[in-house]
Amino acid sequence: MTALFKTRDIHSRYFKSTNWDTFVLRPDDIVIATNIKSGTTWMQQIVSQLVFDGAEGLDIQGLSPWVDSVHRGPEDLAALAQQPHRRFLKSHLPTNALTIWPQVKYIYVARDGRDVAWSGHNHHYNANDSYFESFNAFPAELGPLLERGTPDSQEFFIRWLAEDGYPFWPFWESVRSWWALRDQPNVLVAHFNELKADLPGSIARIAQFLDIHPDADTMAKILEHSTFAYMKAHAEDVAPHREPGDEIWKGGAATFINKGTNGRWRDVLSAEDISAYEAKAMAELGPDCAAWLAGK
Repeated sequence: MTALFKTRDIHSRYFKSTNWDTFVLRPDDIVIATNIKSGTTWMQQIVSQLVFDGAEGLDIQGLSPWVDSVHRGPEDLAALAQQPHRRFLKSHLPTNALTIWPQVKYIYVARDGRDVAWSGHNHHYNANDSYFESFNAFPAELGPLLERGTPDSQEFFIRWLAEDGYPFWPFWESVRSWWALRDQPNVLVAHFNELKADLPGSIARIAQFLDIHPDADTMAKILEHSTFAYMKAHAEDVAPHREPGDEIWKGGAATFINKGTNGRWRDVLSAEDISAYEAKAMAELGPDCAAWLAGK
């Protein structure tokens, strides 16, 4: 594989893809790329456990920051350059805004869009004023101001579908662009449902992909520390924050590590809502990818 160079930049109220332009990647770097609420933090936790041999008390977001965040400044990137361990970096970019280097390992996690929207509603509606102020402080030309929006999950979903990932960023392009690279030797495309259904098997697959080979005792610790229950109990270590103790969700970090469950939309969405989503998925992704994303 040769490098796949980006074809555009994104600078929005969330993204600054040019952060990657001056950031020097190492041959053993790992980039964890996802759309929002698709298992990003879960994958960061799993990879951190593999890199650090099942250690506890790791500050995941400090170790693995969102590089293309609009909040990320030159001093943050300079600090990343000093990390002595194998780095695992976070991105929410589609592939056409991120150069894919052949020596770097990329892990993409996807999730059914209905579950993404449901989890996204919890994320967005339960953000505190500090969260909104931090994004809305940027210039108006970067996009409309963020608003808390409706408390109703169905209303949120309908707008999320109509406006392609509202209030975050395009959903379909993210899935489609990474799915297209699924056969590249340095790209691992995973599904949130796989992590839930077979966490030991998923971790073993990720370890093999990263060429990390824990012994049985270490793997047992890695598995224990990668469960959703463990992450919920250690949410302060896992959830995003600007500074330690600087919470950006009502109720603190445990609000961010919410339920980790799928299908909460089933008893809320109408048959028409579901049909509209499935038709959109088919049109945007094609039959194979749409079926995979739906877990079929």
